[in-house]
Amino acid sequence: MKSDKIILGSRSPRRKELLSQIFPEASIEIIPPQDSEEAGFDQLCDLESIRQRLISICTTKNDDVYRQVNQSGAISTPILTADTIVVIKRPDSGYHVLGQPPTGPEWKQTVRNWFLDAYAGKTHRVMTGLCLREGEQLITEIAQTLVTFHDRDTVDRHLEWYLSTEESVGKAGGYAVQGAGSVFVNRIEGSLSNVVGLPLENVLRLLT
Repeated sequence: MKSDKIILGSRSPRRKELLSQIFPEASIEIIPPQDSEEAGFDQLCDLESIRQRLISICTTKNDDVYRQVNQSGAISTPILTADTIVVIKRPDSGYHVLGQPPTGPEWKQTVRNWFLDAYAGKTHRVMTGLCLREGEQLITEIAQTLVTFHDRDTVDRHLEWYLSTEESVGKAGGYAVQGAGSVFVNRIEGSLSNVVGLPLENVLRLLT
């Protein structure tokens, strides 16, 4: 990477923490997208359509940040944007994207259903779309990690305790693998940092 600075287009403190593991924190500038509205994944039930939508979201975020930066004339600094989703597969209806739990009191039941019906004893996908703009060049790619939870008895045994921690609130898929949610995870195939929110292996390769 030609520049010694980078712009991270994200509101996520976890992404900044992760990026600072491979890039000096003092060189990271945070400029979140101004438009918080994102295209959803409703009605998408095949992986290719989900991937395309994920890349579209990351690119839209990058364009948003680029417009902000372009106004100040600092367009030579690389811009990195990302979006992470949890994808499950249902036998009767294909693939589905799980977003953040609802903000009302029903969030506990929503997360309870996810853990018992979609996670327990099964493997789901965590996918992060990346978009890096450097000069006129725009690079996009997707990192995927397979996460397998313990069996239903184990999940059920700890679930009410986990819900009481409220860690699920605001988390895509309703859990944080870097926190108490790790007690449910039996196996991870792929990037651990991807599950947290930024696949460092992919980012490092793009930046170098």
